[in-house]
Amino acid sequence: VQTCALPILKDKKLYQMAWRLMSSYWHSQEKWKARGLLAGVIALTLGQVYMLVLLNGWNNDFYNALQQRAFESFWPLIGQFAGFAFLHIIFAVYAVYVRQILEIKWRNWMTDKYLDRWLGHQTYYRLQVAGQDDMDNPDQRIADDVNSFVNLTLGLFVGVLKQATSLVAFVVILWNLSGSLDIPLGDTVLSVPGYMVFVTLIYSAVGTWLAHKVGRKLIRLNYDQQRFEADFRFSMVRVRENSESVAFYGGEKPEMQNFRERFALVIGNFWGLMKRTKLLNFYVNGYAQIAIIVPVLMCAPQYFNGTMQLGGFMQTISAFGRVQDALSYFVESYDSIAQYVAVIRRLGGFAGHMEEAEALASSFDFTKNTSNALQLWHMDIALPDGRQLAEKLSIAVPAGKRLLISGGSGAGKSTLLRAIAGIWPYGTGEISLPTGWRTLFLPQRPYLPLGSLRRAIYYPQPVPENTDDNLAGLLERFGLQKLAGQLDAVDDWSRILSLGEQQRLAFIRILLLRPDIVFLDESTSALDEPREAQAYEILHQLLPQMAVVSVGHRSSLLNCHDKQLVLAGDGYWKLQDIK
Repeated sequence: VQTCALPILKDKKLYQMAWRLMSSYWHSQEKWKARGLLAGVIALTLGQVYMLVLLNGWNNDFYNALQQRAFESFWPLIGQFAGFAFLHIIFAVYAVYVRQILEIKWRNWMTDKYLDRWLGHQTYYRLQVAGQDDMDNPDQRIADDVNSFVNLTLGLFVGVLKQATSLVAFVVILWNLSGSLDIPLGDTVLSVPGYMVFVTLIYSAVGTWLAHKVGRKLIRLNYDQQRFEADFRFSMVRVRENSESVAFYGGEKPEMQNFRERFALVIGNFWGLMKRTKLLNFYVNGYAQIAIIVPVLMCAPQYFNGTMQLGGFMQTISAFGRVQDALSYFVESYDSIAQYVAVIRRLGGFAGHMEEAEALASSFDFTKNTSNALQLWHMDIALPDGRQLAEKLSIAVPAGKRLLISGGSGAGKSTLLRAIAGIWPYGTGEISLPTGWRTLFLPQRPYLPLGSLRRAIYYPQPVPENTDDNLAGLLERFGLQKLAGQLDAVDDWSRILSLGEQQRLAFIRILLLRPDIVFLDESTSALDEPREAQAYEILHQLLPQMAVVSVGHRSSLLNCHDKQLVLAGDGYWKLQDIK
């Protein structure tokens, strides 16, 4: 994050981030609806300003009537005020309502776009592979920061629009009302026309500069607060997702310590935010109170010498207040601006990291062949730091054959599968699959999405309609017949089922999806050896032409495969038949 000591107005990178975040929606397929709603917001906001101008003129007539005790004008002026007030209320209510419609449509579009980019091209995974140090909590950036960005963008835009039009309208009124100020300079008199305009300009300029000096540290504090809050929330989610492991370890004390450390950052930063906000509030409220008395003091001489009537006095004070409010918008909105800058930097950084992750494409060549076998040619597989795991690896896995990949921890077994899957970008070589072959990769811990058990088993494909999938029979073959009556029950199955049960469900997933080649990354690690052998035998019986590539450490896996690829690390490998 750029240091907050730099003035916001000089931060060109911030402007570029904000423009990229905003412009895409206004040039999207929804641009005409969005522009129409924005035009409605602008029209209603200008309507509010016009009503304020009319009410300012009404002040002159009403207070002059009071000064002159013109009772015959009193009730007509009250009726006129009621009409102006009614129209102002209508404009104000619908300005907010139409803005909220635009806000929800913009947020919906922007959230969908970010989710699509995050999930598309497996960016969510590549962000972790790239190891971005400041890429924290993408879920919070999509859920909270997008909402804050849209809300603050529209809120600040409407505020600037309203105050800018008010400034133009009321500067003209104030210029005409304030007359000239005569300042004696020796034998001459300096006449300053529209002096009230200059007074409010100087007052507001000095106030804005001081507000920035007082409140600029809020930018970094708001940024850090969002990050610390998200980290604290994520740490609790991690414990919930791994509750069984934590319970087995008896890890409550270290987890509590972790919670306290993260929450201490939240509280510590919030204290800093409170103290800086307190200083800013002292300044803003003092600035606002002084602004009430300044026009009174400046107009009092003209009123008491009889050159200004009560109506003109009140109208001038009102116009001064409107001009001062417009020029002081930055002062009053500094906290919102600080939050806005923090949100822009978080979303802009997120978008930039996603672009980097999308550019981190696999450097392997993926081709098709007609040999009815997976073929790997001259594969060099490396780590991000450049260390080689395998060099010039060339093997083939024909249909119906089964290959076991073994080796020590860190030798590159799982990384080889990632390269074949196209999600590992570091390395070179050719990966060739027969045309039309369907692949399926199963990790050690199967992913079971929320929903029905039937849907979880079929993942990542939808449950087919009107199909007799014989799930009950498959469950029985894998010793899971107790689940046959719960196929349509909706629950968090990854929490309910043991890892061994989940791994057996994953083998049922293979039989339902019927891929041409399956990659098993220690997918039987939680099964005992008899169940492991049974699972592989069922695959061989029901899908005899399916190629199988397994990663594992157990010697019992040798009986379930035809060949063994041993990775020794540092680039060395050996392919051998299993006798």
